[in-house]
Amino acid sequence: MVEVDTDVKFKSGELLTIGQLAEATGVSTRSIRYYEDQGLVVSQRTPSGHRRFAEECIERIVLIQHLFAAGLTSATIEPLLPCMLDESQRTEFLIDELRRHRERLDREIRRQQETVRILDEVITEYDGT
Repeated sequence: MVEVDTDVKFKSGELLTIGQLAEATGVSTRSIRYYEDQGLVVSQRTPSGHRRFAEECIERIVLIQHLFAAGLTSATIEPLLPCMLDESQRTEFLIDELRRHRERLDREIRRQQETVRILDEVITEYDGT
């Protein structure tokens, strides 16, 4: 789980550099660029082309990391984020998608358990001890 670094210094309302955002979230700048490429976070650009992020991106990136840790892909996360971050956009779609993901994980776990059971049978059959 990502922990927010509360010691990172920036003024409230100030746009954050990618480095400040990385430091505050513990997520690499490379990951943040990837999130932006995938449409998971949005930056503003300075006249010289440097990225600047709203302070709200901290919470968003922590949530993204949490969802990645739960096994979701960026393609699955992208349509869920608005529902998760803005209660007014919350619909049954969010819970339905999360439940579908959980059901897929349950099926995969059962397949893996069956694979382990079969492997145990093979080990028992060929274990000469």
